[in-house]
Order: sequence, then structure tokens, then C-alpha cells
Amino acid sequence: MKAIVATNYGSPEVLKLTEVANPVPNDNEVLVKIHATTVTAGDARVRSFTVPRSAWLPARLTLGLTKPRKAIPGMVLAGEVAAVGTKVTRLKVGDQVYAYDITRLSTYAEYAVVPESCALALKPVSTSYEDAAAIPFGAITALYFLRKGKIRSGQRVLIYGASGAVGTAAVQLARHFGATVTAVTSTSNIDMVKSLGADRVIDYTSEDFTSRAETYDIIFDTVGKSSLADCLRVLKDKGIYLQAVAGPAQLIQMAWASMTSGKTLIGGTAVPTTEDLQEITRLVEAGQFRAVIDRCYPLEQMVEAHRYVDQGHKKGNVVITVGQQIGR
Repeated sequence: MKAIVATNYGSPEVLKLTEVANPVPNDNEVLVKIHATTVTAGDARVRSFTVPRSAWLPARLTLGLTKPRKAIPGMVLAGEVAAVGTKVTRLKVGDQVYAYDITRLSTYAEYAVVPESCALALKPVSTSYEDAAAIPFGAITALYFLRKGKIRSGQRVLIYGASGAVGTAAVQLARHFGATVTAVTSTSNIDMVKSLGADRVIDYTSEDFTSRAETYDIIFDTVGKSSLADCLRVLKDKGIYLQAVAGPAQLIQMAWASMTSGKTLIGGTAVPTTEDLQEITRLVEAGQFRAVIDRCYPLEQMVEAHRYVDQGHKKGNVVITVGQQIGR
């Protein structure tokens, strides 16, 4: 099968299109013929090994000392079940599925094996494979952190980085939970973010949201670029600050601020589950959540896709199509 292999850490050019053997599912795995995947910000960070200095050694031990331990990258897929292991009970050959897992998937390929225990579910019935691939990463990450923040109806929630994969999902989910949503993004993304349900949009290129008089019950930084000290000033007493991209040093700062400020600061990594993905499926089918796609590239143009993601300005998701299944 065709697959993208990461030969080293570095620029997008370390990604090479090659032929590899088809994977074979174990008893508790399914084999999925992939029709679409995505290039997430996490994929780009792993490829380039862009991590805080304090996390260099543990990250190398986890990801691979001299080159990525997982030769075929990719965390998300949408496709069709081609084979099932003998102990698989939830799925059958021919099922149209989507999945997300941070460590156990290698989705830059024509086929991948997926453990039944990971975040794997039937994709929304009326959703194309491209749209399905654009949903899990941002939606599950946003859902995980908003639940950690105990979001509830009537709260004032600010989403920083509202135009990315996690940000566009967070705006929609915060609105779904009944919050009043303020989104922070750049000029070119204002209309798009409003269309997702943001009540108010602040253009960070012309205004600093922390200089306003408004305070918030929850501030969710989806991109790791806000000032922690400034955010604490506009966070209500007993408010909650969520950080989706926090390194070890920042997590220590957040833990100290939680102990000394009376406010709660939460970082870490979202843990994908099947139940969360099924909940997102229900929202999609009810018309309460939609995929946001910036660009689509074929598998053969993976290097170009990574170059685009590296610019840091994608709107929602960058989708990779595999084969000739576009639009299904």
C-alpha cells in the first residue's frame, strides 16, 4: 500500500511517499481502508519535534530518540472497515467509521489497523469522509477541556485561537452547552467564527481582550499563545483557565497559580474515548456541530499540506484524501 513515512525529525521534506506492506489486524483490531485523514497541529509538532526545552528528553524517549518511533504518522482517519479481528464485537466489514487516537494510529496511508478500544465509531451517516476526518481531533479535544472546566449554561466563555481545529470546535460546543461565547481570532476569520455561533468576536490584531472590562467564567486557550498573567486578570473569582497546549514549565506555573489565586487552571492532553466520539456523532446528526475544512490535499501532496500547517494560519482543518473517494 501507499504510505507516508517520516524518515527523521525536521521540515516537511522528511515525509516520504513509499510502498509498505498492508497491516494485518490482531484479534481486537479492525483494518480500515482510509479515505481521508488530517494534518493536525500535533502531527506537525511531532514531525518537527517542536517541544519546550524542558520536555526534550521525555519527548524523545516517548516519540523516538533519533527519529520518530512511529514510522507512519497520523492520528485521525475516516474510512471503511475492510477486515475485523476474531474478538471484535462492535463493528463489521463494510461499516463506515472514523477514529482518533494520539499514539496508536498510523493514518497517513491507504490502510490502518485500529484497536477496537480506541476512539472509534460509526461516522455520521450523511457526512462525507472528508468532513468526518475533520471532526474528531478538534471536537474531542474541545469537549474534553470544556468538560474539565465544568461548563454550564449561562456562563461567559472566551475561546482564544477560535479559528483553528480545536477553536472552531470549542466555539460550537460552548454554544451547545448554553454559554455566551466570545471568540478571539484575526480579521480574516471573524465572519467564519460568527457563523459557528460566537456571540462576540474580538480581533486580536487590533485589540487586546485582556484590556477590556469584561470578565469570564472560563478562558480556553486552544493554541497556547495567551499570557497567563493577563488571562488571570480577566478571569472571574473561582473562574477556570483551560490550556490545550501547555508544556511542563507552563503546567508548573499553572499549578502554582491554582494554589495562590483561588482560580482553577487546567492543562494536559485530551484523552479520546469512543463515548466522546459517539456524542459528537449525535451532535453532528442533530445539526448542532459541523466540520470546518480549510484545504484538502491528496496523500501524494502531504509535504505541501505540512508546509501549509506550519504557517500557523489554518482555518479549522487540513484534510488529506486517500485514493479516489472524494465526497463519499
